[in-house]
Amino acid sequence: MKSRAIQLHYQFGAGSGPARQGGAEVDNPLFDLLSALAAAGSIQQAARVLGLSYRHLWGSLKSWEDQLGEPLVTWVRGQPARLTPFAERLLWAERQARVRMAPHIEALRHELERVLDEALDGSRQVLRVDASHDLLLPRLQALAIAQQRLHLELRFAGSLDALRSLAEGRCLVAGFHVPLQLDRTQVFAHALRPLLKPGRHKLIAGMQRRQGLIVAAGNPLGLTGLADVLQRSLRWASREQGSGTQLLLEHLGAQDGLALSRLAVATVENSHLAVATAVASGAADAGLGLEAAAAASGLGFVPMVEEAYFLVCLADALEQPAVRALRAALASDDWRAAVQAGPGYAPAADAGQVLSLTRALPWWQFRKPRAA
Repeated sequence: MKSRAIQLHYQFGAGSGPARQGGAEVDNPLFDLLSALAAAGSIQQAARVLGLSYRHLWGSLKSWEDQLGEPLVTWVRGQPARLTPFAERLLWAERQARVRMAPHIEALRHELERVLDEALDGSRQVLRVDASHDLLLPRLQALAIAQQRLHLELRFAGSLDALRSLAEGRCLVAGFHVPLQLDRTQVFAHALRPLLKPGRHKLIAGMQRRQGLIVAAGNPLGLTGLADVLQRSLRWASREQGSGTQLLLEHLGAQDGLALSRLAVATVENSHLAVATAVASGAADAGLGLEAAAAASGLGFVPMVEEAYFLVCLADALEQPAVRALRAALASDDWRAAVQAGPGYAPAADAGQVLSLTRALPWWQFRKPRAA
């Protein structure tokens, strides 16, 4: 295949609504064409989906084949059109790359929107939030700007990295998740205790969500838990070290006495959607992630744990206008509706309210019980 330089472009479009671009969506005519062909199985039907003439689509295919130096479609009159093995590999590789970059693309998109808004109207507030990856946080960004004129400068990081960023003053608010049923002696509690200080930190309720095994559609391997993955040496889509989901994996492994060092790690991904894409592409047999990510990719899901997702800030930042605006967005009916609509999500009863560590995390104990 001939080498080709990649050039990225962006443009201004409609401000909000269901047509708003988000996540890993980046337009490219070649991959739009290949996706339509893969879904339709017919050049004529793909042309109809894309709003093109048969002749135009056929000419585009031939032009792309000339540029890439490889055939893209196997087609015999009277039979369904099929992507060549090269085209299938190319399509999956592009999808995986886009999904891996989705948090960064989303951050860049919102930063450009903020710059444009500041140029047009300098009255909007900006709040830096470092947070563990979640599919609903971009929705919270959109609500904050629409309701509160608040730009959330969102940077996705692992739960532990986000809390360290808060401790070092690189953000004003951090986001992390924690299992609902947790004992103070378990892995999660040990990792969080050094980063959260009673009295110094205050939690803001966000939502609840479900994590588990992301598997192929219909769960053809019949997986029921991590033990099955280990016993059968299945290919595993892992998350990066420092992420809350990787910490959750260690927590679940310790809880069940599993030797996670035996996991056959096939790929390491930076988000729930990237794990789902790895499973959907056949690069991995399973991975740990959100039910919403499995649903978005049309995959199977084996539920394992319910979590609470919190935002946290220093106690003396609670009354800053930007933090108050964030809390108002979280307490809104629109946020509750967005959470209820997400597969595997549930609204927090006290969303937007300020919680103490001891109230929200009942496993937290400051002192050992006095000896009898």
